[in-house]
Amino acid sequence: LQGTLGGIVWTSVSRGLLGFLAALALGTPLGLLVARVKVVRSALGPILSGLQSLPSVAWVPAAVIWLGITDAAMYAVILLGAVPSIANGLVSGIDQVPPLYLRAGRTIGATGVRGAWHVLLPAALPGYISGLKQGWAFSWRSLMAAELIASSPDLGLGLGQYLENARTDSDMPGVLLGIALILVVGIAIDLIIFSPLERRVLRNRGLLAGAR
Repeated sequence: LQGTLGGIVWTSVSRGLLGFLAALALGTPLGLLVARVKVVRSALGPILSGLQSLPSVAWVPAAVIWLGITDAAMYAVILLGAVPSIANGLVSGIDQVPPLYLRAGRTIGATGVRGAWHVLLPAALPGYISGLKQGWAFSWRSLMAAELIASSPDLGLGLGQYLENARTDSDMPGVLLGIALILVVGIAIDLIIFSPLERRVLRNRGLLAGAR
């Protein structure tokens, strides 16, 4: 009735998508590096796996102390939650690429960055997209945890802040609405972006039932 719901949802969605894109830009080259350089894999592989299992909410107090209750703290929590998932997804996809593809790429001169772009990444797409889906889930959950704990008028009213305000006011309908909206947004992004992308990749590889 007040007409504020769309703005509340957009505040969180825009912040979540921007944070996810930043995580994508960092996680993709990191995943390539870990997958292709043995020394880096030995050093960073276990750390990435550990970070992926660490609850994102654990980073919120540290981010607030380092960066204050600001958008920068929100994005830091998103990056720490999503980058390991994206990188590990790409590593898993690359590990499943048949060596024959790489040898064929080298035969036609696709080495180094060219080989990674034209051979390795396309061949690793199914695992990479699974990592992206998981990365988005971590981005969204990390953002909600950050908004719940580090709420401030300067950050604007997002879904996490809205949920926390409803809890403070003992407003059970508001709490249930906040939970429902967080769930709906998470599902909607997956259905609109990631599921069609995953189906297209699998269909192109003849991995879907009925695919031609």
